[in-house]
Amino acid sequence: MEVKGKVYEVSATQQVTESLKKRELILEYIENPQYPEYLKFEAIQDRCNLLDNVKVGDDIEVFFNLRGRPWTDKTGKKTYFNSLQLWKVNALGGAGSSSAPEYAAPADISSAPEDDDLPF
Repeated sequence: MEVKGKVYEVSATQQVTESLKKRELILEYIENPQYPEYLKFEAIQDRCNLLDNVKVGDDIEVFFNLRGRPWTDKTGKKTYFNSLQLWKVNALGGAGSSSAPEYAAPADISSAPEDDDLPF
């Protein structure tokens, strides 16, 4: 899955356990400008490095996997958690970013005159 938005916050890498480190990214997603959404993604292990060059205010595209798992508390009540685990980040537009090359807008061939004199 992927989503595009503006970087709202990037956390420092946290060492959760001896063998697990993670880092969080908050992305401002504006599908409806009146009600922006703030999506929390997590990068784990070697994916934490993907956020080293990401800065607040950058427009980015995040590729992620949707994960879910159950958890049972001490009273036996089962709760479910979802997480968005990122695996790739692309910078979009903006000065100084290495994004995809820009191309010319496609030509509108429907507005070409009918009396075209091309030989083919």
